[in-house]
Amino acid sequence: MRVVAFLTEHAVVDRIIEHLKLAFVAAKPPPPQASLQELLWEADPPAGFFPDPPAEYVS
Repeated sequence: MRVVAFLTEHAVVDRIIEHLKLAFVAAKPPPPQASLQELLWEADPPAGFFPDPPAEYVS
């Protein structure tokens, strides 16, 4: 068996699934993006990569 093509367009995948009368039901819904981002920030808080510039460079 060989891979002939990769389907990358969501609309195409949806049409194929609809045509085959297949249904996809997730075991549980994915977490909202805002919650995921907050969890990532708590796990690894920012380290202050952009400190305030010295006073001589501020106009």
